[in-house]
Amino acid sequence: MAKNVLGGDLIACSEDPMTGFFRNGKCDTRADDQGMHTICALMTDEFLKFSREHGNDLSTPMPEYSFPGLKEGDYWCLCLSRWIQAHEHGMAPQIKLEATHASVVEFVDLARLQEYAVA
Repeated sequence: MAKNVLGGDLIACSEDPMTGFFRNGKCDTRADDQGMHTICALMTDEFLKFSREHGNDLSTPMPEYSFPGLKEGDYWCLCLSRWIQAHEHGMAPQIKLEATHASVVEFVDLARLQEYAVA
């Protein structure tokens, strides 16, 4: 069973909308997940705009991929590199730590992640 950044079992990030590399609701990963969809992030209008402006439109539905488009308040398994980029621009969304994959701490300090923890 995959672990989260706090050392416990990885819990579901979102099943509505269904998220994750495996589309099973969890921010789990494996070697062929090149984007590392490992951070369970709480979407905000500001972050969705930032992501769209940086080449990844997460708010527009794409039915051909069964993607409903995201809105403020949705949780989503975000690519690690996108979260880091957003953090560097002061736009990083909050994180559900229990649903964020343990591998993230290899790239982002746990203390930094905790600053963004959803209350």
